[in-house]
Amino acid sequence: MVVLVVRLIFMIIGGIGGYELGELIQTQLANNLSSNYHLIGFIVSIIVCVGVGFVIGGAAGRYIAKLLNRFQHAIQDIPGTDLLMGAIGIIAGFLVAFLPSVTVILFRSEWGWLSDWGWAFMLAVFAICGVLGYIIAVQKKEDLINFFHPSRSSLNVEGKVDMSMVSRILDTSVIIDGRITDICYSGFLDGELVVPRFVLNELQAIADSEDSLKRNRGRRGLDVLNALQRQDRVEVNIEDTDFPELSAVDSKLVALAKSLNLPVMTNDFNLNKIAELQGVRVLNINELSNALKPVVLPGESITLSLIKEGKEQGQGVGYLDDGTMVVVEGGKKHIGQEVETLVTSILQTPAGRMIFAALKGK
Repeated sequence: MVVLVVRLIFMIIGGIGGYELGELIQTQLANNLSSNYHLIGFIVSIIVCVGVGFVIGGAAGRYIAKLLNRFQHAIQDIPGTDLLMGAIGIIAGFLVAFLPSVTVILFRSEWGWLSDWGWAFMLAVFAICGVLGYIIAVQKKEDLINFFHPSRSSLNVEGKVDMSMVSRILDTSVIIDGRITDICYSGFLDGELVVPRFVLNELQAIADSEDSLKRNRGRRGLDVLNALQRQDRVEVNIEDTDFPELSAVDSKLVALAKSLNLPVMTNDFNLNKIAELQGVRVLNINELSNALKPVVLPGESITLSLIKEGKEQGQGVGYLDDGTMVVVEGGKKHIGQEVETLVTSILQTPAGRMIFAALKGK
């Protein structure tokens, strides 16, 4: 569509140029050619110029389409608050530049050099003030927002904690997992999400790995962070505090959580245990997922498809819609079939839930 519009504009310009060229040819050769040749010259010049506009417009349209596509991708990575505050800063800068501009207009006749260079001086003042306004507004956006909206503070008027601004520290596993974005979109999680600088560095190292699987996981983590930054319910902040004396990222996470008195969100079972032993609160996405799975009780009937053998002899294995594994006694000979089973027992582990069942009627 962009190419078509640009090409049409260039063809119209070419047609106008062809008409002017025909007028010029008619003026120069009015005494040497008959009226029929004048008409043919008009038509030929318009057709040629429209054709040139068609070719040039196509090339220009494709180039403009590429620029618009790059701009669209670039603008998606910029948080909306930065765009809004940047626009406000530019407007504020222009308002500040208005006073010296009025001075130039009033006194340009008395100050000789302003008569010739006043417009350049005004343009420079507006450009400098606009750039400074943008930089200040973006860099100090939090202070400005808190100044005009004190309710965003973590303490309300009564001195109680505003739960919407509770902070949580994210570890590498929960970022790569990606389910946190769905939780935020659903509205069950809001406030501040703290991403330590050493976690961001670890993600970057994984994304630059030579192993394709690790590289894809790292890039997925970076995409998840970009998606979180574009959400309105949460605010992603990078924490620069580091602990050089500690080498392991998990140890640094626990130390940071203790120093900031914040909980850690993770999917790492080992980090979960280490943090709990040191008195750090842990929010495990896997435990949340297990808690939201439908409740199945012993004696209930389940219909599912068996897809593979179990570890023990004669067992068959199938899965519920939520991914819960069901081990069916005597189900080996029914692999590839849909069977009706009765739940016999349920095993709950930190890694998930496993259901044991038997074939119904056996």
